[in-house]
Amino acid sequence: MIKRLLIANRGEIAVRIIRTCREMGIETVAVYSTADQHSLHVRLADQAVCIGPPPSAGSYLVRNNLIMAALNTGCEAVHPGVGFLSENAEFARTVRDRGLVFIGPDPEVIELLGDKVRARTTARRFGLPVTPGTEGVVAGEDAAKKAAAGLGYPVIIKAASGGGGKGMRIVRSPSELGTNLALAKAEAEANFSDGSVYIERYLENPRHVELQIIAGSSVAVLGERDCSVQKNHQKLIEESPSPGVDSGMRKRMTRGAVKMFRELGYRGAGTIVFLVEGNKFYFMEVNARVQVEHPVSEMVCGMDIIRAQILACTGSGLDTKNIHPEGWAMECRINALRPGTVNRLEIPGGPGVRFDSLLYPGYTVLPYYDSMVAKLIVHAPDREGALRRMERALRELVIEGVTTNRERQLRIIGDPVFRSGNFGTAYYQNMKED
Repeated sequence: MIKRLLIANRGEIAVRIIRTCREMGIETVAVYSTADQHSLHVRLADQAVCIGPPPSAGSYLVRNNLIMAALNTGCEAVHPGVGFLSENAEFARTVRDRGLVFIGPDPEVIELLGDKVRARTTARRFGLPVTPGTEGVVAGEDAAKKAAAGLGYPVIIKAASGGGGKGMRIVRSPSELGTNLALAKAEAEANFSDGSVYIERYLENPRHVELQIIAGSSVAVLGERDCSVQKNHQKLIEESPSPGVDSGMRKRMTRGAVKMFRELGYRGAGTIVFLVEGNKFYFMEVNARVQVEHPVSEMVCGMDIIRAQILACTGSGLDTKNIHPEGWAMECRINALRPGTVNRLEIPGGPGVRFDSLLYPGYTVLPYYDSMVAKLIVHAPDREGALRRMERALRELVIEGVTTNRERQLRIIGDPVFRSGNFGTAYYQNMKED
């Protein structure tokens, strides 16, 4: 077992990793930008190293700064967290080449799966149905127009190295293509240091369903999550299991996913994402890392996924037997709508309630990074119980000094359409305003 680990990330996910490492007896080293010096992950870690100015391009995305921080503090491993460099094969390769353990799949596997274009090709090889789209990245506007015309509008432009809704643009007519292509490429470059994009046919209102995978000496599926409630491709609510997946579809999805991850020699946590229309599903992408919404799967399976990641990637042994999802879990992302300082924080409690956050009284929410400041997760025997518990927990949550989306989440939880379970990714944009 490793003794010291660097967390190449910030915020809530860094706090989450620190907590598991402490329980495992692993010392942690946090990294932070100058703006993040008072962040909770810096306060909780055993050591902390400043790696640059507030913009992530000068700090959290600078590979050499992260590697030197790990080496100079005697770390044996690097956990990339989510976003930033978590699916960057070159970063994983550099970590490995400097004699450190990368808590994630091998760089060669990331190149196949972390790159969304290559992942589509890989999925086809294992017989998984793929959403119609370009065979590779599109180099310029002329190639994009030709591809879009062949697929038929509407289409969606996606970042090849993307995730979290970054670098994505829906295009409904040829006149919109040029501007949206430039915007998608620029956003992809800013967020992932890779401006490559590809194009798919846009499905208007599918379900977004993903399987949580954990792989060591064997491959296990920790059930599926439904992440269809989204605003501008950013997830708002996730639940497990999905109300739109029956046992037959679940078996077909799982069979193909396990085969692909096993034959690729995947290691650690990963997520395979599908778009579901009726009784059909299409492979969309693989997130070759842990997901923000992993607590939903943890709650139904009773497993610490971060711990499983570390065990799988350090060769310490990981038992994936006797995993049986039970009950229903749901997560609401709490987003800050504008920067501000927390002057009062009351955290929900009670049976089956969990609150993962970077907040504390006196903390100032920064304008430089993702707006998510907390995740409220509940678990209950069934969906109706989870809905009631989430509503109760949301009403208990108090965050003063920072305006959040708590009230909007309460509206969704109480909405008859959402409670029916019959909705897709267009649900949020079709919600009636007050």
